[in-house]
Amino acid sequence: QVQLVESGGGSVQAGGSLRLSCAASGATSSRYCMGWFRQAPGKEREGVAALDSNGITSYADSVKGRFTISRDNAKNTLYLQMNSLKPEDTAMYYCAARRGALPGGYCVTPRLEPWRYSYWGQGTQVTVSS
Repeated sequence: QVQLVESGGGSVQAGGSLRLSCAASGATSSRYCMGWFRQAPGKEREGVAALDSNGITSYADSVKGRFTISRDNAKNTLYLQMNSLKPEDTAMYYCAARRGALPGGYCVTPRLEPWRYSYWGQGTQVTVSS
């Protein structure tokens, strides 16, 4: 089992920055693919950024060049640095993890589809005002 706890959300003005953190627990969580997702009211959950066991990343087109996903394996923590925030970035942000098919749960190819992920945090709200 993997437990995920997000933090770092808040309210900022357009153009501002926030850094989200996701603390993971579980013996093999550092090997898993992990990602950040968001869901705005009335909209489907969408992938924002993902990272595989080798540190390869993938981003949604809407956040490329503005958001950066990273992981500190020593701290078992996933981050999302969000710069140049826009009002359309307003959403609940979720951290998620998925075990890969390789031995030990190693995961290659970061994916942005929410249905691929088995473990989810409770979410942290990000609100960007214009």
